[in-house]
Amino acid sequence: MLKFLGIRDFVIVSSLELSFSAGFTALTGETGAGKSILVDAVSLALGERGDASMVRNGCERAEIAAEFDIAGLPDMQAWLSEQGLEGDEGVCLLRRVIDSGGRSRGFINGRSATLQQLRDAGDRLLDIHGQHAHQSLLRPDAQRALLDGYAGIAAEAQRVGDSYREWQTLRRRYISLSENAEAVAAESELLRFQRNELESLGFRVADWKALQEDHARLAHAASLLETAAFGIEILSEADGACLAQLNALTARLREGMAHDASLSETLQMLESAQAEIQEAVYALRHFQQRLDPDPQRLRELEQRIQSVLDAARKYRVAPERLDEALQGIVTRLAELGGDADIADLQRQEESARQNYYTAAHKLTSARKKAADKLAGEITAALQTLAMQGGSFAVELLPLAQVDGIGGNAHGLEEVEFRVAANPGVPARSLAKVASGGELSRISLAIQVATSKVASVPTLIFDEVDSGIGGRVAEIVGKLLKQLGKDYQVLCVTHLPQVAATADHHWCVSKAVENGVTLSRITVLKGEQRVDEIARMLGGVKITETTRKHAAEMLSSVA
Repeated sequence: MLKFLGIRDFVIVSSLELSFSAGFTALTGETGAGKSILVDAVSLALGERGDASMVRNGCERAEIAAEFDIAGLPDMQAWLSEQGLEGDEGVCLLRRVIDSGGRSRGFINGRSATLQQLRDAGDRLLDIHGQHAHQSLLRPDAQRALLDGYAGIAAEAQRVGDSYREWQTLRRRYISLSENAEAVAAESELLRFQRNELESLGFRVADWKALQEDHARLAHAASLLETAAFGIEILSEADGACLAQLNALTARLREGMAHDASLSETLQMLESAQAEIQEAVYALRHFQQRLDPDPQRLRELEQRIQSVLDAARKYRVAPERLDEALQGIVTRLAELGGDADIADLQRQEESARQNYYTAAHKLTSARKKAADKLAGEITAALQTLAMQGGSFAVELLPLAQVDGIGGNAHGLEEVEFRVAANPGVPARSLAKVASGGELSRISLAIQVATSKVASVPTLIFDEVDSGIGGRVAEIVGKLLKQLGKDYQVLCVTHLPQVAATADHHWCVSKAVENGVTLSRITVLKGEQRVDEIARMLGGVKITETTRKHAAEMLSSVA
């Protein structure tokens, strides 16, 4: 359950801290006051994409913090443990920061988190039903996903998709081998030869640079030894060598210091130079001892380099990319079936096909069972939403066979929502329902029905009551209040009938402070709530009659 929401410098909100309770909470306010800002803030905390426009004008960053009580959510606790994002026992804190440059950061229980992790957490904590949810409900993929979610078979649907893709991969390989057996055999033979040739070469990119360096050193061994000897000679062994002259000079300076101490600094610099030159002499002698002008080793390196260069020319790649050439050959062999024969590949393809159809038929059975139940619940809800006699159906339309295949990655059927708005009227695809008001009511009925099996404790409805009013609005309010007995429900609404049924009532307002427009949220109780319901009923001018009507509305649902 959502316990706390903190918003800072977000859109037109300067600073806002909200504590939430169980039950049904209504959020109202005048048009343009920013009622949906709360929903947008929660969405941002749950991983929705954000940009710099969300940062309040003149501020460096926007910050959203949401605290959830997860004491009764063992799955959420297990997920946090798997991700290494545990926090205080029974608590999950999500935080999102967006700076004025558009850079975004997310945190879960104080630890840095990706947007996907925020979304995964949100999927376990909260569902948001937007005011335009009916638009997505017109899409076949959304209808299928909603049915699978209602039935609790999303994991089974994913397994069907995985088995279908595995089957199709094997099927394409088998067809390719069967239709081009002779050409494939010739290509496979050539590829195997090339694979063996490159594998026997044993080329590694990491060794290539070291090989070249060893060769360069051995090829120039005589010159390098001569250079080292020359260095040792002039630094320490020749007449007038650097070290001898420095020793003489430092001795003279030490004597001179007896008469002028200012020579101390010069002496220190020369003594340091002595030490450095002596170290250089030691290093050159070590280099002489280490460098072995081995002609046999040089020939071996030259042969190795030549074999690599020959292979690179043959395969028309730079030497550094020989390993990529080998990987490409291995990949192509795998696509052609590798060393496997056609009969073996056919057995694999047949096994994968059977696995897919077994899983797909189970998915179809589960969908049929859930479809009837979901259709019944939505039909019942329509009767209370001024659509008496209307009916709702969830149709499973078998997919036509294409190239001998009946089914796809989503199963053996398409899912289509159909509705008959009035008795005696044939059911039509939901996408063909013309009335916006009807579509809004149908959408709400779908959302209420599917919310009853929600695995999350918090449901947010953002003006899903758009396009309805009167008695239907009162019924919608009662539906949301009923949901509030089992879930924490928040609803952004412009309907007084809906707001009056809420257990808690918040009002959003905006005001200009020091030339800046800011949004505020006030918890309404008693007369304040009567005034707000009256405003929603009567507009700008509130009369005693309107206030009396508002008070009656509130008392009738108390």
